[in-house]
Amino acid sequence: MAAPAALQRSVVSPAGRHTASLIFLHGSGDTGQGARTWIKQILNQDMAFQHIKVIYPTAPARPYTPMKGAFSTVWFDRYKISNDSPEHIESIDSMCQGLTDLINDEIKNGIAKNRILIGGFSMGGGMAMHLAYRFHQDLAGVFALSSFLNKDSAVYQALKRNQSVLPELFQCHGTADELVLYSWGEETNKMLKSLGVSASLHTFPNLNHELSRTEIEKLKTWIVKKLPVEAAKTNE
Repeated sequence: MAAPAALQRSVVSPAGRHTASLIFLHGSGDTGQGARTWIKQILNQDMAFQHIKVIYPTAPARPYTPMKGAFSTVWFDRYKISNDSPEHIESIDSMCQGLTDLINDEIKNGIAKNRILIGGFSMGGGMAMHLAYRFHQDLAGVFALSSFLNKDSAVYQALKRNQSVLPELFQCHGTADELVLYSWGEETNKMLKSLGVSASLHTFPNLNHELSRTEIEKLKTWIVKKLPVEAAKTNE
């Protein structure tokens, strides 16, 4: 099979020396540029760092079953938007390959794997959990905002067989979310914890299926904790 085309991406460069990278995966139907603009509107500025490059890739358009097969920029297909349906594993695994190429691009740029974070909003957070916990357990961490995993997720199956140290999970969810229910996020958090993931869940009362300023500020604090500024090497 031909290698998938490289994903389009919108990039916020670090202000100083690039020593870490962050990959932010948008929600279904959005784009990398759209997610970047949304966060910029909430913060009144880009989510930017001194030393961390922020990458917002765009999912390729594909038929999306919950939209009656209409084309949409989604990371994978779903049989339905519910936590008790089976996963569309073929499309998930195919996208894991495309995103692995993105991770490898950063490694080729001299960024160590444990200096790369991945996460996203809604479907983007679900995609990030598949990518990290099934294929890239040596990443610095994972974040999932208003996201969930299906009840019999391949992520849970993989972690049942796992022996290695896992990336920490930073999860946020609004209690008023009507698309991805808070209980789905909470159940995902409990399952991952039971399988050895160090996971936090930050609850936002009255927040629907959206991002808030407080949430992004909390996320930024966690990002810098996981990817601190590195002292410049003196032997270069």
